[in-house]
Amino acid sequence: VQLVESGGGSVQAGGSLRLSCEISLYIYSSYCMGWFRQAPGKEREAVAAHYTGTATTYVADSVKGRFAISEDNAKNVLYLQMNNLQPEDTAMYYCAASTVEGAWSDWTKYTYRGQGTQVTVS
Repeated sequence: VQLVESGGGSVQAGGSLRLSCEISLYIYSSYCMGWFRQAPGKEREAVAAHYTGTATTYVADSVKGRFAISEDNAKNVLYLQMNNLQPEDTAMYYCAASTVEGAWSDWTKYTYRGQGTQVTVS
């Protein structure tokens, strides 16, 4: 087991969820860890990322001000706090880790990927 997401579910618009991603220790020191999402019929979208070396974070414009990425080093867990959820946030959310340099939003750079957790906003 390498990356396991949890915390998804169904909420009403305006609600909040916190996604968690438990990451195997040998992956946790990866160059970059991120969250992506994909809605049915749409392309995968980068949501947020955290660079472990510099502790720099990035958040997509589409969720800026509502979503935040964070980590718990002691537990090897990556979080995505999602507030003021809207129906357009409905998607499968994936946690991923990259061991190579590259754009934080480039899915192809992420070697390790979780199975996803569903978020549905009505």
